[in-house]
Amino acid sequence: MNTSAVYDESEIGRQLYQKIGLIEEQHVTQYGSLIDPNTTMLECLLMHQYTECYSYYSCYETETDEYIKKVWERHFEEELSHLHKAVELLQKYENKEWQQVIPNGEFPELVRLHENKEYVRNVLNSSVQLTSHNEDYVDVSKLDDNDRFFKFQDKLNTPVEGVPTHKVIVDYISKKGQDYRYIDSESPVAELRDRKSDNTTLGMKKN
Repeated sequence: MNTSAVYDESEIGRQLYQKIGLIEEQHVTQYGSLIDPNTTMLECLLMHQYTECYSYYSCYETETDEYIKKVWERHFEEELSHLHKAVELLQKYENKEWQQVIPNGEFPELVRLHENKEYVRNVLNSSVQLTSHNEDYVDVSKLDDNDRFFKFQDKLNTPVEGVPTHKVIVDYISKKGQDYRYIDSESPVAELRDRKSDNTTLGMKKN
């Protein structure tokens, strides 16, 4: 979202940053809704920095490339300094020790870096038609014709030819003969197997 305002390499690039920023904002809003409303901002800050330390340390411990391992180590050290600052702020402004928020400071079992193609393929196959509806997930094809989902799509993604993500794909196919995906096995979603045309209806319209 920040980059789109200053990106001047190309107009389509700027539009892509705007589209990505919009999706990321939806994700942040959704994740934010999971936060316990009884926690304070500084408690949230502490947990946020702790989680970032955990994530980077997991990457550091699992990484086998020595050059990249140093990158993870640097990021871990940066986040660790942020965590120490969060502890300091919590003590100063709320008179709380970090153990009152995270009783056990030991990291849980670390995340392991490994191939996850089958996991991603299964998620794609089982959720490509889903959208959020209030507090649930529903299949787009089961929504009422007047659902706000379709009204939103009509406002934001019509005409589809002008949507930057689709425009990039169409332009690429016209130049290269097929889309830019690297494929080592057939897509689990039948509608996405044709690399010579852009699908603009899957997950957007009723079947």
